[in-house]
Amino acid sequence: MRLSLLDRSRTRAGHPEGAALAHTVERSVAVEGLGYHRFWVAEHHGVPGVASGAPAVLLAAIGAHTATIRLGSGGVMLPHHQPIVVAEQFLMLAGLYPGRIDLGLGRSLGFTPPVRRALRRSGDEPDTFADDIVELRSYLERTAPVTAHPVVEEPVPLFVLATGRGIEVAARLGLPVVLGGPALDQPDLGNLLAAYRRDFRPHRDGRPHVTVSLDVLIADTDAEARELALPEVWAMVRSRRTGVFDVLEPVAAIRDQRWDDRLADRIQHGLDAVPTGSPETVRRRLEQLADRTGADELLATGATYDRGALADSDASLAALLA
Repeated sequence: MRLSLLDRSRTRAGHPEGAALAHTVERSVAVEGLGYHRFWVAEHHGVPGVASGAPAVLLAAIGAHTATIRLGSGGVMLPHHQPIVVAEQFLMLAGLYPGRIDLGLGRSLGFTPPVRRALRRSGDEPDTFADDIVELRSYLERTAPVTAHPVVEEPVPLFVLATGRGIEVAARLGLPVVLGGPALDQPDLGNLLAAYRRDFRPHRDGRPHVTVSLDVLIADTDAEARELALPEVWAMVRSRRTGVFDVLEPVAAIRDQRWDDRLADRIQHGLDAVPTGSPETVRRRLEQLADRTGADELLATGATYDRGALADSDASLAALLA
């Protein structure tokens, strides 16, 4: 499997939110040196724990500090944007960094009702995701009545972040698919991916391509790796109680807080779900996943408070899949 990375610009306790963006740029430089194939960033709106709300802006900064690694979005949430505007943003990036730009597309409508209202999305609009992708692709490939600029030599590759009908949409439009989160735990995942490959309608000689997205974290021991995963799991579990996906906190600060039995159980369950561990443990889990999915690419999405430990984890993962 090829190895890529998605960094969501997670904010950290004790640091200004803008520092998360600088941390993302620094991480992109580091993983380029480790041989990662792609570096993607996210789009989240109104989330205290994520500083990245404008992928194209952040990618422009990353491109200025890197030279070879492919850059992209994981992803642009297409329901929030006009397709021609997205096309123009990513054509600008492709003009600045030729041959290095990817465009991942998702359909999330926002984390909370206030965010959806701010984005002018009520949630009951008709689903136009597939049609919007077709329109966006027409601008990128210069087949639309309006020419989006700048004109570039090669079309920007599109990827579909699959939720709900996303796998079927990717197959019908002949696009690569990215699967993560609950989608990887579906008992019929094998059948869904078999259908994707069987029903794939090639576009411009494209072939089925499956990327799996995982919060992989590696340390010297399984116990140490679970501690690395704790800040992200803690934030996720707490968000279900408070409605706020918050900053990453240090492990010691989390351990010092009071956990009731229900919270402890949810954290334990969350930690069990994250593919963490020593290099050998993670190797086994990735091999099992590869057997289940036949994945072409791993998009690592791990995050933790300790940036030094995170850098070591990125390096260990690169060595594991070398």
